[in-house]
Amino acid sequence: MAETVTIARPYAEAVFKLANQDGTLGKWSEMLQFAAAVVADPEVGALIDNPQVDEEKLQAFLLSVGEGKIDAQGQNLVKVLMENDRLPLLPQISVLFEQLKAEQGGELEAEISSAYPLTDAQVKTLVSGLEARFGKKVTTKVSVDAELIGGVKIAVGDHVIDSSVRAQLASMAQQLKN
Repeated sequence: MAETVTIARPYAEAVFKLANQDGTLGKWSEMLQFAAAVVADPEVGALIDNPQVDEEKLQAFLLSVGEGKIDAQGQNLVKVLMENDRLPLLPQISVLFEQLKAEQGGELEAEISSAYPLTDAQVKTLVSGLEARFGKKVTTKVSVDAELIGGVKIAVGDHVIDSSVRAQLASMAQQLKN
């Protein structure tokens, strides 16, 4: 997973820079989300992964599906991704683009996983701590993950704060092995 993020990031940053310069962030959001949805479709994914499918025909197919939804710059992105065998990265590029857009707006998204349901007060305390740490407004997605055993795991962009019991046990096991 980290590898796809690393590979997708330069594309997302380049698109973000272009969109920011042109003032077309909203338009690019829509195009990337549409293209990501098309590529994520299992039937289209099978076509992309099939080495017997002619690249020119695949490109023509993808561009015809996106006709009216993807402009010339978006089509160029699709072509570049195809030439570099990076088309399956479109969903990740879209996610990273949205993160960059939110960061520019002074907003970050945190994914909080907890072993047990959190109260509103607990979430509010975590959010205020994250806002103090990152100096930006933080929105959250909260989920319950019983495999954590106890504690919480917080992901904000590339930063992960894992204070779960599972992580502590894994750390202890690693220390015992050494």
